Amino acid sequence: MTAITPLVNSLTRRTLSTGWDVRAAAGPTEVGTQRVAAAVPGVIHLDLLSAGLIPDPYVDENESKLSWIGLVDWTYETVLDITPNELASSQRHELVFEGLDTVASVTVNGVLIADVANQHRSYRFDVTNLLSVGGNSLVVAFRSPVRHANAQSVALGTRPRPYPLPFDAIRKSACSFGWDWGIATFASGIWRPVHLDSWSAVRLDAVDVHASPHGDGGTVTVVARLARTDDIAATLAVTVAGCTEIVEIAADAREAHITVEIADVDRWWPAGYGEQPLYDVNIELAVGSSVLDQTSRRVGFRTLRWNTEPDATGTPFQLIVNDQPVFVKGVNWIPDDAFPSRVDAGRYRRRLQQAKDAHLNLIRVWGGGIYESEDFYDACDELGLLTWQDFLFACAAYSEDEPIRSEVEAEARENVRRLAHRASLALLTGNNENLWGYEDWGWKERLDGKSWGSYYYYELFPTIIDELAAHVPYAPGSPFSPGGQHPNAEEHGSMHLWEQWNRRDWPTYRDHTPRFVAEFGWQGPPTWTTLTEAIHDEPLTPESPGMIVHQKAVDGNVKLATGLVGHYRVPEDMETWHWAMQLNQANAVTCALEWFRSHAPHTTGAVVWQLNDCWPVTSWAAIDGGGREKPLLFAIKNAFAPRNVSIQPRGDRLFATLTNDTATEWNGDVVVRRRRFDGKLLAEQSWSVGVPARGNITVDVSVALGEPKNAGGEVLTVEGMATRAFWFFTEARDSALTDPGLSASVTRINETAFDVTITATALVRDLTLLIDKIHPSARVDAGLVTLLPNESVVFRVTGLSNLDADAVLRPEVARSGNQLVAK
Repeated sequence: MTAITPLVNSLTRRTLSTGWDVRAAAGPTEVGTQRVAAAVPGVIHLDLLSAGLIPDPYVDENESKLSWIGLVDWTYETVLDITPNELASSQRHELVFEGLDTVASVTVNGVLIADVANQHRSYRFDVTNLLSVGGNSLVVAFRSPVRHANAQSVALGTRPRPYPLPFDAIRKSACSFGWDWGIATFASGIWRPVHLDSWSAVRLDAVDVHASPHGDGGTVTVVARLARTDDIAATLAVTVAGCTEIVEIAADAREAHITVEIADVDRWWPAGYGEQPLYDVNIELAVGSSVLDQTSRRVGFRTLRWNTEPDATGTPFQLIVNDQPVFVKGVNWIPDDAFPSRVDAGRYRRRLQQAKDAHLNLIRVWGGGIYESEDFYDACDELGLLTWQDFLFACAAYSEDEPIRSEVEAEARENVRRLAHRASLALLTGNNENLWGYEDWGWKERLDGKSWGSYYYYELFPTIIDELAAHVPYAPGSPFSPGGQHPNAEEHGSMHLWEQWNRRDWPTYRDHTPRFVAEFGWQGPPTWTTLTEAIHDEPLTPESPGMIVHQKAVDGNVKLATGLVGHYRVPEDMETWHWAMQLNQANAVTCALEWFRSHAPHTTGAVVWQLNDCWPVTSWAAIDGGGREKPLLFAIKNAFAPRNVSIQPRGDRLFATLTNDTATEWNGDVVVRRRRFDGKLLAEQSWSVGVPARGNITVDVSVALGEPKNAGGEVLTVEGMATRAFWFFTEARDSALTDPGLSASVTRINETAFDVTITATALVRDLTLLIDKIHPSARVDAGLVTLLPNESVVFRVTGLSNLDADAVLRPEVARSGNQLVAK
């Protein structure tokens, strides 16, 4: 009897990105049933927009005009041509969808191969026996996500949520149903790549990689799970940092383990704490001399944990990397586009570089969005931006029944496995605000015994992490108290602070000394260019129709005005209103960040809501939907500077806090001075100080300095050691700010960069260049600068071919708090 030699060849991957079209199959379509070219990856809105069949959803009041799209079933089709050689050269052909959004039936040559209903996972289908030589029909028929969610809500039971449509009843990005900063799209489409994988004998099915340091060296462990068509012996080789280990795999084995020891590695550090060396782990599966499959992971060697040991004042939530406590300077991240398939590697890199340039070291991926692409996590690894990844549950009670239950487990397993090797991954979190909601938002009564998601947060997710990635820290929710206290307890774990924006003024941030702040923020409009590119109201006012469409927060404009009036009067003209709200947003977050930072190490970090926007909108973002930096980003940059000084009230006294987030001691002389607004010195006090590395000190300001004779016309400064802080004794609206008498000079640096020197003849508060008003592509490196009389500041402006001083000094460009006070 002659043995049959198995077919052995390398896995080949064919990307199926061209030749697709899409049509409306059922529902209230306003474009008929014509076929239009479809982009894959993409979604239906982008296809209809490219075909000229719908207006831009981001512009004016088009959002409501396009709501019908979410009620329509959309069918995507293509023809897959297969040659005889392609069909015969491999034993197995598998269709791989990296992401389908969301409810769809997949057929090949008229045969149904799957019904799917989860945006947050991938799918792999064996189509070997369905393919034939020539053209093969591939159809992905999407069903209305709105109708599906409504039907599932009835089947599973209605549960509490903050918005009308049941985003909790479908495994789809929650914010695609609209949020208090987001457009409702209800999109459908093949939103991530599609491939045809062809292979024989054996391939890599899943690969888990973990890098850990020890002494000067490190260990990389690899667990490879295999898929087979034949029982055939193989080898697995792993190479990292020039070291290779090979293991033999028995013919019937379905799993292989390898450990590679490296004698000398460099540690990976968060931004601001060191470098980010990364090492490629190359993995090859072979039979004899033939490499059948291969993959790679990039890893960094570091230890990471969160200290939650109770202390005298409660329970800390302190990040420790390589045995070094890290003060978390963070921001919350939402999808960078309401249609995430438009966000490519370059855009991720730009956005995250903006974050790093603002001295941030952690990005929290919020639970109402998506698990981001590899491009996002690659950039975080490279830039040293730690990632805090929520599982995708937000602000609602979720059913624990089928079919949701199994889908949640499948997506969690896939994404834990996908992310666990990342050097930047600092925390996995069960949900956003659901533990808090269960306690405080009336859920218990309305649920009336129904499940709400606790099984996922307290049982399923910890079990999956223990099994697949025991080295990755986990918290059941955000906010969360590790000792079992109220989930939003100030003294324990992480806290969200929203009363300031919703009901109280922003100086009341100083009423709180939390252990860790995972969310807080203040609204402001986008940059003027982004605003006016999207809204064409005549006249444009804060309450004009397009502005209201692009303000999603409940009573958002009322809260903006209420939050401003204690500090500045509400302006009547639109451009000044725009600046006042941007400035107040920046001042609010500055107040909070400097206060929290002054309480380190009791407070161990602050995560601002939010870094970015998904479309042009008035929101809490520091970078708007056009990718432009709002004054808020400069507030974050200033407050999170490696070395910072601020003046803080505690009781009836003032204190100067110096914070040193560098690896070296900070020594020098510090002078506190009280002056009149015209610059005349009234009193001063000086010290020689030393601020320890990664530490801070607080200096008591004397009573004589802290009690002005004319509160509205005097200012306190802390100066020295290449930094300065200001304290104003009254709100700006009650002060004697005058026209600052600005002058400017411009020096060309290169073809697209200029240094702009601005001098003030009188005290100027929060001087900021709204540089996009000169050119939409222009950027400036700093903002919110306060100058004493006859002082100057240099701004670096980029993205322009020409610039003159007169353009910079236009009152709508060179903005300050003085303009909101001075007559």
